[in-house]
This record gives sequence, C-alpha cells and structure tokens, in this order.
Amino acid sequence: MVDVKKAVAVAIILMVMVIAGFTLFDNSAASDNDRKGNQLTAESVIKSEKPKSVKGESNRQAPNFTLTNLEGEEVSLSDYEGRIVFVNFWATWCGPCKAEIPGFIDLQNKYKDDLVILGISVDRRQTRNRVAPFAKDYNINYPVLFTDGKIEKDYGGINGIPTTFILDRELNIAQEIVGYRSDAVFEQAIKSLL
Repeated sequence: MVDVKKAVAVAIILMVMVIAGFTLFDNSAASDNDRKGNQLTAESVIKSEKPKSVKGESNRQAPNFTLTNLEGEEVSLSDYEGRIVFVNFWATWCGPCKAEIPGFIDLQNKYKDDLVILGISVDRRQTRNRVAPFAKDYNINYPVLFTDGKIEKDYGGINGIPTTFILDRELNIAQEIVGYRSDAVFEQAIKSLL
C-alpha cells in the first residue's frame, strides 16, 4: 500500500514537472533578441506590430483644447495657429511611443520655426512626479501636456498609441497616424505642409 502511494506521488510530481516544462518551453519561444528580462523591448514591439491605420487628408478643424504642461501652466492649441502642429497621444509605458521621441526631438530642432509638437500624456496614473522625470531623461524639447480625460473623445477616440494628428497652419487635421512611424514619414508630412 505504501508503494502504491509513493508511485502515485511520484507520478503526480512527474506530471507537474512535465506541465511546467511545456509551459516554460512555450514561454521561451520568443528569441533572446526580443526579450529583456520578462519585458519585450520597444524595438521588438515596433518590428512585430504594424501600425493600425493611416488616414489621409480630412481637412476638418482640429478641436481646440487647453491642457496643463509639466510646469503647471495652461497651453491651448489655438496658441500655435500659423505653425504646423503634431498632437501626439502617448504614454510613458508605451514602447513605440518611446521609440518615436528621438525623431520628434530632431524634427522639433530642425523645424523649430514652423513646427510644434504637443505630446499629450495619456498615462492613467499620470502625475508630474512620473512624467516629468521621464521627459527629462528623454530630453524632450517640446511641450508635454496632461490629458484632461476629454480630449481623447474630442479627437474621435484614441484606439491605440502612439496616435499623432498632423495639423496644418490653420489647425485643420491634415493627417492622422496611429502606430509608430519613423521620423522620415513625419518629415515628409511636414514638408508637404510648409
């Protein structure tokens, strides 16, 4: 009887080990290049996930807004009439959003007289204590604003991030881009509106 109990216990332990082995094998299917600890890197997300949509010319007036920046000051979209504006919805935890930032910094420097990028943080637990150090670490050189929870609806609902609305000098929506794009794509959009 004791031998039967030992055999059953050994069988159960072996089954648990086999199941655990299959689970670990299945979870290790991603290549080492796509892993950093247990988190996917921004680069692997960019390579694997295609942008959701690109919409062409719509020529509708962009909804105006007034939001708070990192310094606690109010910033309105209408302040930038006469310049090309990128209204970029992003979050600190979003890999593709992080990957776009260096290109946006370069474009803001290159087209500083004609372009302003407004980075609207949609972090659910947004606080200046979280976003401000992030912006400093990434050397963001354009206004970072905090969502009011309403702006996403005003812009038709944001179904994925990053989402960037490209506005012409009259603040009409010229293009909506959902998903990561290289700075070359954004630069082409700028040149078409200069």
